Amino acid sequence: MAAIGVFILWLGWFGFNPGSTTIGDTTIATIFVNTNLAAAAGCVTGMLTSWIIFKKPDIGMSLNGALAGLVAITAGCANVSPTSSIIIGAIGGVLVVFSVLFFDRIGIDDPVGAVSVHGINGAWGTLAAALFNIEGVTAHLVGVQLLGIGTAFVWSFGCCYILFRIIKATIGLRVTEEEKLEGLDIVEHGGHAYFDFQMESKQA
Repeated sequence: MAAIGVFILWLGWFGFNPGSTTIGDTTIATIFVNTNLAAAAGCVTGMLTSWIIFKKPDIGMSLNGALAGLVAITAGCANVSPTSSIIIGAIGGVLVVFSVLFFDRIGIDDPVGAVSVHGINGAWGTLAAALFNIEGVTAHLVGVQLLGIGTAFVWSFGCCYILFRIIKATIGLRVTEEEKLEGLDIVEHGGHAYFDFQMESKQA
């Protein structure tokens, strides 16, 4: 199911990146190619990196590598070469594996690696759009991208920190261990999300 979800996102990205240009000429062909190459490269390097670390290829890391490649290429999809898109996606696939492991190590809950896929690779892709700009790299362009990355981080981190502090002080951020075992779909929504994967805990 995770693979199907990623493949749907991968396909949808062909509408997202080329569609963002709001034009229908031949320039969108390069965007299609760059998008696909980055995703494929990210998938491969995510798999290889996890294979080296875990001694076996990890499907979750491979899929996140594909998503990392898609996220990383989005900012520069129209202004980098196909070769550069492979490099950008490949680096994204490696970054996502190490980022997931880092956040796990410091105890931050991110079961699907969303921060690693979107946050870390969003920042990488934004910087890569300047570093691999097909028309040339300038200090001004890199500076503007770095300013954008910093601004986005300060705004999103600041707002989320305040919001989560308010939630923690009022209704709370955590559920009980019993609710985790029963399943949040049951506790929060009164239904099963995935019947085939439902587990029941029996107490002696």
